[in-house]
Amino acid sequence: MLRLTDLKLPLEHSPEALREAIVQRLQIETGALKTFTIFKRAVDARQRLSLYFIYTVDVELDSDVKEQTLLEQSSSIRATPDTGYHFVAKAPASINHRPVVIGTGPCGLFAALILAQMGFKPIVLERGKKVRERTQDTWGLWRKSQLNAESNVQFGEGGAGTFSDGKLYSQIKDRQFYGRKVLTEFVKAGAPPEILYVSKPHIGTFRLVGIVESIRQSIESLGGEIRFESKVADLVVRASSSGREMEAVVLQSGEIIPARHVVLAVGHSARDTFAMLHAREVYVEAKPFSIGFRIEHPQSLIDRARYGEFTGHPLLGAADYKLVHHCQNGRSVYSFCMCPGGTVVAAASEPGHVVTNGMSQYSRNERNANAGIVVGITPDDYPGHVLAGIDFQRQWEARAFEAGGANYSAPGQRVGDFLAGRASLALGAVIPSYKPGVRLTDLSQCLPDYAISAIREALPVFGRQIKDFAMDDAILTGVETRTSSPIRIKRNEQFQSLNTSGLYPAGEGAGYAGGILSAAVDGIEVAQALALDMLGQ
Repeated sequence: MLRLTDLKLPLEHSPEALREAIVQRLQIETGALKTFTIFKRAVDARQRLSLYFIYTVDVELDSDVKEQTLLEQSSSIRATPDTGYHFVAKAPASINHRPVVIGTGPCGLFAALILAQMGFKPIVLERGKKVRERTQDTWGLWRKSQLNAESNVQFGEGGAGTFSDGKLYSQIKDRQFYGRKVLTEFVKAGAPPEILYVSKPHIGTFRLVGIVESIRQSIESLGGEIRFESKVADLVVRASSSGREMEAVVLQSGEIIPARHVVLAVGHSARDTFAMLHAREVYVEAKPFSIGFRIEHPQSLIDRARYGEFTGHPLLGAADYKLVHHCQNGRSVYSFCMCPGGTVVAAASEPGHVVTNGMSQYSRNERNANAGIVVGITPDDYPGHVLAGIDFQRQWEARAFEAGGANYSAPGQRVGDFLAGRASLALGAVIPSYKPGVRLTDLSQCLPDYAISAIREALPVFGRQIKDFAMDDAILTGVETRTSSPIRIKRNEQFQSLNTSGLYPAGEGAGYAGGILSAAVDGIEVAQALALDMLGQ
């Protein structure tokens, strides 16, 4: 088969137009094209007066066509790569111990799924609850200001990605097409088939709930065991002639589970687990992350800026954006986790703290667009011990809690007031979506001065890139502090901890992923490495 890239067609093209474009590109007879499938479809919105779809397609030709001749014609024609997933190992019937996976976010779920599909029957430990019970607890914070510290946006089946836009795209280099395996498993679990080819696939929270349940059932049907409300409180590490080795995990209940191979996929907010790892002398180091606010605009404003007269076209959906500005004070400000037609959600996991995140449903039809507007920081901004980044996050989350009224409402401010340096007293045209609610104030007290000045410099610049982005009535809500893990649990080329063999740090919590797709891919890679080590390969 051949893969054709950069096939450009008008938004309103006919069903036959893509076939005709393929025939024309290859300069073959119509009858020589047997079948074709769309591998990728993106929107080219660089010129708002003329929007186009850009296709990548895989084609099967009649046997009489000499494919090698076509491959020599153009760089946009190449052989279709093998994107199928191939298991690296198979567990023998005689295997005498089971791997343990800690965490059921995207990374942990896919590590467990791959291990189960290879026959290793993993034991999966999750501190939170099943996804539907967890959803009820999460609504308890949003609707009643009642936080469950073990069952919330951060903790529970599905991980933080369940209460997000369900975005399934990433900038990672994926030469083995593991991302394709992730998308294929999502479709098998109930995701819309279009995620296999649209350039920026997403699922949305409500659909993710059922998909996560289906993946859990697949793991269990293959002999895996998933245990909820089973928080890992400690590790048993033994010294050997070759160094430190995993021996067991200890649950908060006191139960000890023998475990020589452990996937650590705890997510970016497992602060107590990070402290335990540090106390157990697992190698951990501080890493950069970002902090900022959520910003909300009318979705119609973003649609008009991106799509012009094509705004509202059913094939386009809600528009997104990606922005970055390098400030005079040396900081970078950028948009993060943009959620078209979504809501700002309460994402705290500790009492007395306010944290924001963004979420969309599959339809993306809520009134507002939202995104994090965040500032990059480094360990130089929070010097001290390895876990000082956690203390730094907590400081500003607690400040936001107080500024919001100490009841899990979030502090908010109109952009016009923020730029002018005055507290907001009343809302304008944009109504904030955050629940339990927003208390208007002066957000300059909720982040360090260098972050405030950087965001104040960046917003007018963004307003020149997207018309009215810096509109007075746009709403900022604070604070966004969980953009990524504040630590990295470093690992070697075999994906094991630098100083604790048998421990496989993985995903966002370990500092090796950022988002659903990259975390799931990391889970696959770690599962493969673990399986090969169990078999002595």
